[in-house]
Amino acid sequence: MQLLQTPHQFLFTFPPPKTLNPSPHSKPKWTPPHLFPLTHSHPVNPFKPKAISSDEFPVDETFLQNFGPKDKETEDEARKRNWVERGWAPWEEVLTPEADFARKSLNEGEEVALQSPEAIEAFKMLRPSYRKKKMEEMGLTEDDYYRKQFEIKGNIPEPLETVWAGPLVVRQVPPRDWPPRDWEVDKEELEYIRGAHKLQAVRVKLSDLESGVKVENDELCLDRYKVFLKQYKEWVAANKDRLEEESYKYDQDYHPGRRKRGKDYKEGMYELPFYYPGQICEGKVTSIHLYQGAFVDIGGVYDGWVPIKNNDWYWIRHHIKVGMRVMVEILAKRDPYRFRFPIELRFVYPNIDHLIFNRFDFPPIFHHDEDTNPDELRRDCGRPPVPRKDPKDKPVEEPLLSNHPYVDKLWQIHVAEQMILDDVEANPGKYKDKKLSELTDTEDLNEENSIEYSKAYYKKTLVPKVILVSTSLLGIVFGSMLWHLLSVVIFVCRKQALKNLTWRLPLLSVSYVTH
Repeated sequence: MQLLQTPHQFLFTFPPPKTLNPSPHSKPKWTPPHLFPLTHSHPVNPFKPKAISSDEFPVDETFLQNFGPKDKETEDEARKRNWVERGWAPWEEVLTPEADFARKSLNEGEEVALQSPEAIEAFKMLRPSYRKKKMEEMGLTEDDYYRKQFEIKGNIPEPLETVWAGPLVVRQVPPRDWPPRDWEVDKEELEYIRGAHKLQAVRVKLSDLESGVKVENDELCLDRYKVFLKQYKEWVAANKDRLEEESYKYDQDYHPGRRKRGKDYKEGMYELPFYYPGQICEGKVTSIHLYQGAFVDIGGVYDGWVPIKNNDWYWIRHHIKVGMRVMVEILAKRDPYRFRFPIELRFVYPNIDHLIFNRFDFPPIFHHDEDTNPDELRRDCGRPPVPRKDPKDKPVEEPLLSNHPYVDKLWQIHVAEQMILDDVEANPGKYKDKKLSELTDTEDLNEENSIEYSKAYYKKTLVPKVILVSTSLLGIVFGSMLWHLLSVVIFVCRKQALKNLTWRLPLLSVSYVTH
């Protein structure tokens, strides 16, 4: 780094710095430099030079205050604030004149003249004088012109009207999964609480329901629900500190949908065991996210999550605003340490189910370091397993391969026994009331006609065929051995014939028949 250094023998007097807005009456004055003689004494130097690097520019202390950024807001924070406050989405972002021209002049090169009127108008808007002229024609100031850019373009739909097919039933019923795991309660009280679930199975006609609607709550029977609230408060008093410690352990930073803690936590907030699927709640929309959905405060430590994503917001943004009061229904309650959003909701009023098309396949989850088995992870999260690839080789269907000398002999005996069993199944009358161990030869063996020679077709080829006629079990065993011996000889001969093409061995078919 080069430094600007001034010898102490010379002293230069510089003119005062020029102001950015000089007055018309003031004239700049310049004083010529004075050269002091070279002396051994060091005169008093009123100007102290500063060491400045070559890539640095000397600026005044008020430069950053006048021309620096006015706020410390990041781009993501500005996008979120504009999305929440002004209600416009990323597809309606206000572009600079340069970005607007670049978008409208796509597919038009520099050497090609601009053809579309939109691209020509965007090119003219690059000049500040033309922009100022357009503002004067519209009769707007600069602030009003830019404020108009933030207005929502297109047709704004009318507010939704939710039509009710019947009265909305809000029930004070304890959850079915009470009590939580590893929490013991009085069995008699628990049986009394679960009696409320049996009352839900009673069918009521719609006409009787409409005629029996009551506004006063004096005659309502809330005894079972009050017993549940007593047990619930005991559980909260014993586990509140533990739940807060676990939230700091699993959640380093807070984000919408997670457990509220610190200054965000307030006494009386309902814990997760208080809610159950199917419960109707009234809440307030706290925040909305383009890729996740809307978050509703229903009075609990966890904000409810309404899954909405992508271009579904194009129409829903006109009906769901931050801060509005809504009515929601709980669709699912999940493990807060596995799923990012434990409570899943849907809007009941206003009802926007017909505007949601891009739904989540599965709720988002957390991946921990101890998750080593993906199959267990998918099973815990309720997701289908990944199908495994079909292996090429199936060891069950492969033949038995071994070099042991008795393997072939055992295989031959097995084949002979199987042939005997097949013959017993084919001729049950022949072996009726007889034992296989006591069977003997009842017919004399005709040795002259024991072997018959004929021909048979094998794949459209006529090959010689040998038939061995036997009347005893020994003959069956001998025949099976002969069959394997001939098959081995034929295999060896054919293999040799492939190596030496000077001779060929015809196929030989061997079979044996038993009487």
